[in-house]
Amino acid sequence: MHPVIKTVLGRLAMGVLTLFAVSLIIFSSMELLPGDFGQAILGQAALPETVAAFRRELGLDQPAIVRYWQWVTAVLQGDLGTSFSGRNASGVDRSREVVDLVLPRLRNTLFLASIAALIAVPLSLLLGVTTALYRNTFYDRSVNMATLTTISFPEFFVAYLLILFFASLYPIFPSLANVDSDTLFGERLYRAALPALTLTLVIVAHMMRMTRAAIINLLASPYIQMARLSGASSAEVILKHALPNAWAPIATVIAFNLAYLVVGVVVVEVVFVYPGIGQLMVDAVAMRDIPVVQGCALIFAVTYILLNLLADIIGIITNPRLLHPR
Repeated sequence: MHPVIKTVLGRLAMGVLTLFAVSLIIFSSMELLPGDFGQAILGQAALPETVAAFRRELGLDQPAIVRYWQWVTAVLQGDLGTSFSGRNASGVDRSREVVDLVLPRLRNTLFLASIAALIAVPLSLLLGVTTALYRNTFYDRSVNMATLTTISFPEFFVAYLLILFFASLYPIFPSLANVDSDTLFGERLYRAALPALTLTLVIVAHMMRMTRAAIINLLASPYIQMARLSGASSAEVILKHALPNAWAPIATVIAFNLAYLVVGVVVVEVVFVYPGIGQLMVDAVAMRDIPVVQGCALIFAVTYILLNLLADIIGIITNPRLLHPR
């Protein structure tokens, strides 16, 4: 078997084991949440027999290991369960399937992440290449100072600064990104501008600095020196010789940041009240809606693991020692 195929299969097997471990962590975390859904719905004045019957109806009276097995087997069949939020004390059941609740929110989150990625990836590559090209100049120092400042701020602080300047002092964009399925594409872009800009500012700094570092490390290589001796300009040396060989670390950090765009949007969505999967998860935790919380957390975990696997695979297939073994 070719070393690349063998290594990729090993990474995939590790990803499956990681997902299994993450599912255990998710389920255990739900078990450790304070409070009880049945007691919260029925109220403190409810009789213990009523609470017990309500828990039995929801299946919460079964042992944890049984409920975990039922949840995992259902997920493998594409069933994330039924939301608890539609149930009430009078016995009326208006609950919805978790998939029906998650899919529209997931589309909103992917839309926001895609807009941020379409801006951040080209911008970070441009800044990384140009700062490496004009290293130790005023432009290089200015960009590095700006990116370090952005990295040092948490996402919610950046979001509130953008709201202050672009929604309060200078009302250019709305402070609340309330969109729905009927919102037109242009209006959706306008309302999601500030959350997308927040995510862009956060991830551009990481990707730009990695691009710059990868190119600068290659500039000391012998083939780069040979290209310079042959009369190539600084731009040709970086664009034609250094950048193609720096794709492995750059692609890896891009994949990691794309994973962050999907998984790390929870804070941004809460600040801007954006109807994404992160906001849905926060609301479900507040209502103790266990199936929804588990479904959202599992989607986050699958996304992060898949994109990390993609980053590993990119690093493997671009490794000359594995592509051309001796």
